[in-house]
Amino acid sequence: MALREVLRFPDKRLKGISKTINDIDAKVRELARDMIDVMYDEPGIGLAAPQIGEPLRLIVLDTEWTEEGKGKAPLALVNPEIIERSGTIIWTEGCLSVPDFTADVERSETITVRGLDLDGKELQEQATGLRSVCFQHEIDHLDGILFIDRISRLRRSLYIKKRKKSLRNESVS
Repeated sequence: MALREVLRFPDKRLKGISKTINDIDAKVRELARDMIDVMYDEPGIGLAAPQIGEPLRLIVLDTEWTEEGKGKAPLALVNPEIIERSGTIIWTEGCLSVPDFTADVERSETITVRGLDLDGKELQEQATGLRSVCFQHEIDHLDGILFIDRISRLRRSLYIKKRKKSLRNESVS
């Protein structure tokens, strides 16, 4: 089976607000498996359902698998929400949906996130550092926010100009 395609900026579907998942059924579990496959294939450490064209409140992440000697331990979280935040951290972020660009983004250093696993059981986790940033980044996608929306207007406009030029050049080739 072919992997789902990751939507790339400026695709308008990336800016939508995702719907709450009311029933964790076989379709939701299959979507989560598909997302995990795409995340590892790209490769990335997180992915939100809207990034593959599904406007649902579902994220997957695995912030350790790229480290030497670490196995894969993906987490799928349905209807995630941040219930506590503290501190601030600046992290250099990239995104599978925002190709060829990274930027420093200010985030909460420590968060507590809550959601459901694929069996409908409530999960709650306190996260710091990279894991905290990854949760915040992916949850932003569920609300139509890209990390470039959190950087200076100048840097964002320079990226948008460069990206549009790149897309024009691709369509000419």
